[in-house]
Amino acid sequence: MAWQEAEREYTDEVIGETPLPRAFEDAVERHGAKPAQQYKGGIYDRALVGTAVDAAPDGEYATITYDEMRGIVARLAAGFRALGVDGGDRVGMFAATRMEWAQCDLALLSAGAAVTTVYKSSSPDQVRYLLDDPGASGVVVENEELLERVLSVSDALDLRFAIVMDDVGEEYADEDGVYTLDEVYEQGAERFDEDDYASWIDDLEPDDLASLVYTSGTTGQPKGVQLTHRNLRANVNQLRKRYGPRPDKPNSMAVMDAGTTTVSYLPLAHIFERTTGHFYPFSSGGCVAYAESPDTLKEDFKTVEPDGATSVPRVYEKIYDAIREQASESDFKQRIFEWATDVSRAYYRADRPGYGLRAKLWLADKLVFSDVKAALGGNIEWLSSGGGTLSEELCTLYHGMGLPIYEGYGLTEAAPVVSTNPIEEPKLGTIGPPLPGVEVKIDKTVVPESEFTDALGDVGELLVRGPNVTEGYWNKPEETAAAFVDAEDGGDPWFRTGDIVQQRPDDYLVFRERAKQIVVLSTGKNVAPTPIEDAFAASDVIEQVMVTGDGEKFIGALVVPNFEALRAAAEAEGVDVPETPAAMCEHDGVREVIEAEVEAVNERFEPHERIKQFRLVPEEFTEDNDLLTPSMKKKRGHIRERYQHLVDDIYGADGAADERTPEAAD
Repeated sequence: MAWQEAEREYTDEVIGETPLPRAFEDAVERHGAKPAQQYKGGIYDRALVGTAVDAAPDGEYATITYDEMRGIVARLAAGFRALGVDGGDRVGMFAATRMEWAQCDLALLSAGAAVTTVYKSSSPDQVRYLLDDPGASGVVVENEELLERVLSVSDALDLRFAIVMDDVGEEYADEDGVYTLDEVYEQGAERFDEDDYASWIDDLEPDDLASLVYTSGTTGQPKGVQLTHRNLRANVNQLRKRYGPRPDKPNSMAVMDAGTTTVSYLPLAHIFERTTGHFYPFSSGGCVAYAESPDTLKEDFKTVEPDGATSVPRVYEKIYDAIREQASESDFKQRIFEWATDVSRAYYRADRPGYGLRAKLWLADKLVFSDVKAALGGNIEWLSSGGGTLSEELCTLYHGMGLPIYEGYGLTEAAPVVSTNPIEEPKLGTIGPPLPGVEVKIDKTVVPESEFTDALGDVGELLVRGPNVTEGYWNKPEETAAAFVDAEDGGDPWFRTGDIVQQRPDDYLVFRERAKQIVVLSTGKNVAPTPIEDAFAASDVIEQVMVTGDGEKFIGALVVPNFEALRAAAEAEGVDVPETPAAMCEHDGVREVIEAEVEAVNERFEPHERIKQFRLVPEEFTEDNDLLTPSMKKKRGHIRERYQHLVDDIYGADGAADERTPEAAD
């Protein structure tokens, strides 16, 4: 395809092999007066306000330019150096996604340090591990609450300092080694020397460690993935080749370039947001606005009016749920919404939509979709999705609404993006072709060929290699050795992703399942749970599903109902339902509605893949209740442990609650 050849050959001023701080410095030279960051007032008690930045009005955004951001980064780098940070040191970042996270990240990298990540939700024990394992010499935290978590385990650590992004109480004034970010900035401003700062950046090498990113992990202790400046810069280059302003692209096609405004809200501790929503825009001259409270995301989109955003499937599902809930305020609105969504899917799937279908889409846009787009700021040209699989049905709906989602795939060890759908030729239901410079290979030996006889192309474990791929895990040589396989061509070894994919003849990849999550029934049949779970993404009565059945005769499921939607539907019909979610799970009418939805979804799957029994769960799987990772993946082991009694009920104490085999049941 011509666009693939064009992206392989493309180069510009952004693409290079220099360390990350140099890429930022070069962007400042090109775009100094342009907006770099937008930050919101009334959310944080920012220590830098009055020292480095002005206060933003409550609920509104203020903007700083690239020149202003560079001034903050440079002086923070000098301040970190004044505290003893030197080349090769590891410093932890323990905060939510916000303006200061980005500034401190670039400042620490400029000072020669490597940044090690700690999720904001981490418990004291997790904090201790995530700072002790890399031997962190210091940590930057968000506020007093997170500072206290660090101090509660500080006796087990060798920290020289803890820096707080927000103002803190006077009781911390005499705490040894505790500083606020404005104090670090002021120390840096006093000591700043332009030549010294330039020398720190010049001393960096592409193969220097830039970050230890700890995999959130659904089981076991997180592993520190070693990512160098070369790894991260390579992924920026690869994304630039695919989404940058190549000359072969028509002017009407969306690009991610200087002047592109995005909203950042995923954890910067996760490499997906850090590369795509941080290093990429700050190398390209884009502007990043921080949605600094998930509770105000809707208002933030309206205020910022972004061109695009990066997110995970769960967020797109939530946005759709909110749209649908608003439409359910009356029977008339709900019928219009359902008609409009049917039209959008039909339009997108049509090879050549006729006049009648185009007219219907115009009307659907006027009645429904224009309000949806306005709610997201009115300027959205692209949305990207990663960190999990997105329902093809839901993706089709977004494209039909004029809000295209370009789904991709990656993992921390690849810094992270491996493949994405191109704007030129998106193919829904796929995770796109590999990025330029990323090589992939399919190991077919890990999957019984008979299980995927309908597949076009090769199916097996995805192996990857390229300049963006890590050399291994921090202080874990055995895990590193197990993660790679030697290349037959004598080149770099292949990294084992642990993911089962299909590589189609057109080189587009289709995600099947994590290899370790494949359900093997007692009949010998292999079942991928993710496609079954994703099939419920657009359901108006089901919120989440987790498939079970490993070692059993049939597929079962734990189902989280959409309690609000069920209650609203019951009220509209004049039916009383219990008040609490737990009581609703026991209600015969609720179960009948869910059962009908399960049966409808079952029709899409083979007999052995269909859900034969399910049990209702009275709480949503979230990060707060430790049933989702910070990157919003299900912690299947935790869910099963918490609801083992329901799983036992599905299969019976002796595993024989339903003696029907999947084949016999049909």
